[in-house]
Amino acid sequence: MNFSFDIMKILVLSALILFIDPVAWLADFQEAQTQARESHKLILLNFAGSDWCGPCIKMTRDIFEQEVFSQYAKRNLLLVRADFPRLKKNRLEAKQKAHNEKLADTYNPKGKFPLTLLLDEEGKILKSWDGYTGESPQNFIKEIEGYRNAH
Repeated sequence: MNFSFDIMKILVLSALILFIDPVAWLADFQEAQTQARESHKLILLNFAGSDWCGPCIKMTRDIFEQEVFSQYAKRNLLLVRADFPRLKKNRLEAKQKAHNEKLADTYNPKGKFPLTLLLDEEGKILKSWDGYTGESPQNFIKEIEGYRNAH
């Protein structure tokens, strides 16, 4: 009886760890660049409307929240999300909103959503995905790998 209870505890704790340790999206692009220089990782910058943009929500759900992408990103990328929510309950602090708008001025002047960019540590665009890609997380990773290996 104790043996099965111990197995159950291990399974529950393992499941909790998976939910507690999701891939971290940074909100500060300059911090991501600093970390990228130190770790020699590429930056994936995603412009999204998290509470109004259907394709953004699908891309997050179908690619970015998938375990295979999360594990890959933890090892190989620094993730930055520039979110532009519209609902009052999701409004960003003024400082974060200004930061995201400055990023948009530089990297997304046409205001496309979603727009995802693969950048080097200096902020140079290596690859862009305009809109929802509709591809699998594995194919998305394969595209990134091509640029990561060349870099």
